[in-house]
Amino acid sequence: MKIIVTGGAGFIGSHVVDKLMAEKQDVVVLDNLSAGYEEFIKPHLDKENFCFHKIDILHDDISRLFAGAAEVWHLAANPEVRLGAENTRVHLDQNVIATYNVLEAMRTNGVKRMLFTSTSTVYGDADILPTPEGYPTIPISLYGASKLACEALIAAYCHTFDMQAWLYRFANVIGRRSSHGVIYDFINKIRANPAELEILGDGKQTKSYIYVSDCVAAMFAGLDAKEEGVNIFNIGTDEMTSVRRIAEIVCEEMQTTPELRFTGGARGWKGDVPVMLLDATKLKKQGWKEGFDSEEAVRKATKDLLAEIR
Repeated sequence: MKIIVTGGAGFIGSHVVDKLMAEKQDVVVLDNLSAGYEEFIKPHLDKENFCFHKIDILHDDISRLFAGAAEVWHLAANPEVRLGAENTRVHLDQNVIATYNVLEAMRTNGVKRMLFTSTSTVYGDADILPTPEGYPTIPISLYGASKLACEALIAAYCHTFDMQAWLYRFANVIGRRSSHGVIYDFINKIRANPAELEILGDGKQTKSYIYVSDCVAAMFAGLDAKEEGVNIFNIGTDEMTSVRRIAEIVCEEMQTTPELRFTGGARGWKGDVPVMLLDATKLKKQGWKEGFDSEEAVRKATKDLLAEIR
């Protein structure tokens, strides 16, 4: 089965590619390498059932590459939540319009199945924790709004053109090959200045963190859903970890004791959701269970990134 993975050289995408290749699928990766790295998919480059195209799904003609595909894993996106407050168009272009381009390529080539990586930020400041899939979606960041717009486009295409989709709303995914996020930032800050660590907000922001292998396993488990049309699943752990605790774990693993300096306020930045915990009951009914709780995931991801970040 020919499967297209957009963003397949990126953090989560490359782990998805590893899993698909292990299952002996025919995999086609589309990635412009703006946030991905060819080294992440290097083990597959010489294999007959693997093809990599360095291509921009926002600006380039991608339709021809979808011919004969049975399924699309659409992971390409700009994941920097903070960026939307500085550049109000970036998430519209790189998330929404790029998703429209992928859907059009699917429609014109008769591709009927899509798996899409959405986000917990579509819920905004949720009053119910853990937050179920049926909770109202009122995002407070342009990133969250862009992902919700993508979900709406996908749902409309599914209804109009008889497609089927799996929409996965992620907690904070961490682990090997990550090139952004709080752990990555803390490591780089401490290496630059071992005497002091700046922490955005008051450090009390508390969220669910999931290790990347657990996240990928959850996505595959969701495929067992037999519903037609649109399937929506939360993916996250049952526990939360505070930003301050993450800082402590990073310091422990780096064997350093910098002074912690907080910028103040309940949010790390405009659009930051201070408390996030997803209800993953629906997915667990499909047989999935995380291998690492939130704090275990943070510590493992810290060890991994310390080994990777040069």
